Amino acid sequence: MGANASSLPGDSNPLTRPKLEDIPESCIALVLSYLDPPDIAKLARLNRAFRAASSADFIWVSKFPSNYPYIIAKSPDEGVEEKGKKDIYARLCRPSPFDGGTKEVWIDKRTGGVCLAISSKALMITGIDDRRYWNHIPSDESRFHTVAYLQQIWWLEVDGDLEFQFPSGTYSLFFRLQLGKIGKRMGRRVCNSENVHGWDLKPAQFQLTTQDGQHAVSRCVLDNLGNWVHYHVGDFVVDDHNSLTKITFSLTQIDCTHTKGGLCVDSVLICPSRLGKELISVDC
Repeated sequence: MGANASSLPGDSNPLTRPKLEDIPESCIALVLSYLDPPDIAKLARLNRAFRAASSADFIWVSKFPSNYPYIIAKSPDEGVEEKGKKDIYARLCRPSPFDGGTKEVWIDKRTGGVCLAISSKALMITGIDDRRYWNHIPSDESRFHTVAYLQQIWWLEVDGDLEFQFPSGTYSLFFRLQLGKIGKRMGRRVCNSENVHGWDLKPAQFQLTTQDGQHAVSRCVLDNLGNWVHYHVGDFVVDDHNSLTKITFSLTQIDCTHTKGGLCVDSVLICPSRLGKELISVDC
């Protein structure tokens, strides 16, 4: 009787109290499936039971974007689909370059939202082949390691287009720009503003258009000397995740009454609008 009484519920004996590792792995996995990936990763460090449960395929399948096979097909890694779903999710969170390395796609590790970046080298820039106007210069502040730098021009026109399969939802498009050329002096970041001029006279115009008739226009005076800024062009909505979405977008300042110069064009960013709100951005 005494032996049985020692194992009754509420017993204070530390040897008989339930422990975290006593929870069935299937129960742990079910709880983890309701959490965001960063929280799952934290709990996986608790003990072996949580670590094993965190690898359950059904947890990660629910986090995949609807177009994940389309993204995986662009991955340079062979055999990705043969891995466990947790490893596939981790691979999706790392940028996958495509179109000759001029574009990258990845998913946000917290929300699973699909994001894309388009290099300045994938954009059609008026005068880009004339070194009197533009140069491609190296930059360790760009994910593509290079930016387009404007010396001086009368007619600024930067155009781009994209055809991609997005999950359903609302997306924001940004141009990542900076006034001034960045360098280093004595190991410190410095901005050369020598060629910066003309941006305070007239605003730059941003546009985006989709194949189904969505259109957005914004105008903004560029004044971000020495700082990278995401200029918000506008938003678009994807209804059918099974179809390709076609987008065209542009940055222009075509008032030929004055020249302008000293502009760095890094890239175009497309991301779910809820993530776009978290950017250090300018909503024109």
